[in-house]
Amino acid sequence: MTQETAREPKTPSLLLSVLVFLVVAALIGMAVLYWETDIHLVLIFGALFAGCVGVFYLGNPYSKIEKGVIDGIMVGMQACLILYTVGPLIGSWICSGVVPSMIYYGLSILSPSIFLLATLLICSIVSLATGTSWGTAGTVGIAILGIAVGLGVPAPMTAGIIICGGYFGDKMSPLSDTTNLAPAVAGTDLFQHIRAMCWTSGPTYCIVVVITLVLGFRYAGGQLDYAKIDAIKTLLATEFWISPVTLIAPVAVIALSAMRKPAIPALWVGVMIAVVFALFQGNSFGDLLNIMQNGYSPALSADVAGAGEDAAALAKLLAENNITLDPKIVAEAANDIVSLMERGGLQSMNWTISLILCAFSFGCTMDSCGFLKVMLNAIMKPVKSVGGLVVAVIASCFICDLFLGDQYLSIAMPGTMFKSEFDRVGLHPRMLSRSLEDCGTLVSVLIPWNTCGAYHAGVLGVPTFQYLPFAFFNYLNPIIAIIMTYLGIGIFWRGKDGEPVKGGKTRPAELGERVAF
Repeated sequence: MTQETAREPKTPSLLLSVLVFLVVAALIGMAVLYWETDIHLVLIFGALFAGCVGVFYLGNPYSKIEKGVIDGIMVGMQACLILYTVGPLIGSWICSGVVPSMIYYGLSILSPSIFLLATLLICSIVSLATGTSWGTAGTVGIAILGIAVGLGVPAPMTAGIIICGGYFGDKMSPLSDTTNLAPAVAGTDLFQHIRAMCWTSGPTYCIVVVITLVLGFRYAGGQLDYAKIDAIKTLLATEFWISPVTLIAPVAVIALSAMRKPAIPALWVGVMIAVVFALFQGNSFGDLLNIMQNGYSPALSADVAGAGEDAAALAKLLAENNITLDPKIVAEAANDIVSLMERGGLQSMNWTISLILCAFSFGCTMDSCGFLKVMLNAIMKPVKSVGGLVVAVIASCFICDLFLGDQYLSIAMPGTMFKSEFDRVGLHPRMLSRSLEDCGTLVSVLIPWNTCGAYHAGVLGVPTFQYLPFAFFNYLNPIIAIIMTYLGIGIFWRGKDGEPVKGGKTRPAELGERVAF
């Protein structure tokens, strides 16, 4: 017997566990707020710090920690494969006209009589199509804010509704990185996760629709300035194939999801349909391979944006493409389109995938050394029901959003911490993944020093605490999730073969012996 296997490791105290967590949280806070850098390496340093405490103070063998990290990363491999599918999907959907068509038709519903509702729907559609609330706010959101000024709609109100739509679409989109991260951490698949979120996000979204309708009545008599919207639609129609036919691709993916088909094959069906559309438009297969590898780069919009300061060159470019709108507005619209459409490709997923690997490395090191278990036991002491467990997850996500300053970590850390507890009591992991997004993703934008809050406040030009009261979806969703769970609505237990089984506040008798909280 070797010395490494003979030594019995000590169990960390709650004080030590919290101290280790706070030290790493402080490092992450410095990285986000002071150094303004990515948090990947900080997470690795956090894992090294936690590992050193675990090995040299607690006496854990290094091999145990290494195995824990490797096993944890393997759990996240499906999410990584899905993200490596989403990259080519985004590139092919933009090139073939799928995403531009969704944005084009979304902008067509803008009307003074339903301005706030239209804002909500447009931002939802754009974010659902692109998988990014940040991109939606920084492009279409800015254009809508400009229109709102002419209608007399307060900027904080408009910004809040933009965020509602952007985060709903981001949360429900299979193209979103957080939508892929949450099920990976919880141990379920992508489409199970999205179906689970419908139970809480669906009712919340309906409430927000009613709120926007009521709020919008007072601005129904205004006149819209359609110049910017018309410029965006004109450029989209000039550069891309705009047709309802392109919507076959997302409809096919949604249909396969409803038929409970695996996520990766379903997404690749969407890619193949888009490839056929793109080939039909005259793109070469070689060009498509490059787009799916490295992402799509707009052509006409980029040329127009680049010629924005050269009036003669811009006028010539617009004349060649039969665009008769105001050159200055067209140049602004071109910049928006470039920001929104210059994305996708397999390589674009590397930042998110490397973050997933770093987050798993830190979380699994904390878990292997026993820190997470000790903190979990302390959190679980007052928990006596499914509702209490969901509240504990949501509260942990909120704390991580506050102290870690990043939505990815507010999903990864509580997910790693609570996964074993959901398994123990027999709840399906989609319940955990849903709860992680109900708070971890949505609340991040409501905190000024969180990366999401700081970004949206900067790009929309509205301080976080000013748009917060109008970001109805983001703070109502966690509340609705808690209420529904306590009422026994939308609770799914793990079946004998791992399938989700709809039940109530207690585990269905046919699934075997109930486990006490």
